[in-house]
Amino acid sequence: MRARGRVSQESLTCAIEGGKPGAPAGLHPAAGGDGSAACSGDILLEALVGCAGVTLAAVSTAMGITLTSATVTAEGELDFRGTLGVTRDAPVGFTAIRLTLDVRTDAPADKLQKLAELTERYCVVAQTLAKSARIETKLTTS
Repeated sequence: MRARGRVSQESLTCAIEGGKPGAPAGLHPAAGGDGSAACSGDILLEALVGCAGVTLAAVSTAMGITLTSATVTAEGELDFRGTLGVTRDAPVGFTAIRLTLDVRTDAPADKLQKLAELTERYCVVAQTLAKSARIETKLTTS
């Protein structure tokens, strides 16, 4: 699974490429879906790309780094046997996520390393995923 976005330093935004805007969330084709709905795994990676892209734009601006262009890509590894309940020992959810910040700039390597570190540090979605936020599920009836 993969998500990608283009960063705009000028507007401090990240435009998600692809995806299924306005489509309801549904099953991934590997889990029995027909591919017409937005898979929640894709949505999660898109949220990470969006957050990391906006953070990259803001941090680079604060550091005085001019980006000629920048894209952010997130790729995730997922064993669908877990979510389908096919194999009890297969994990449910992503087992690895790789975030790539591809920037074009004249900034020196040491500043770029710091840019990557700070982007990861201040990206809310990345930190939430890395620190496994406690989730409470509550069921109510009307």
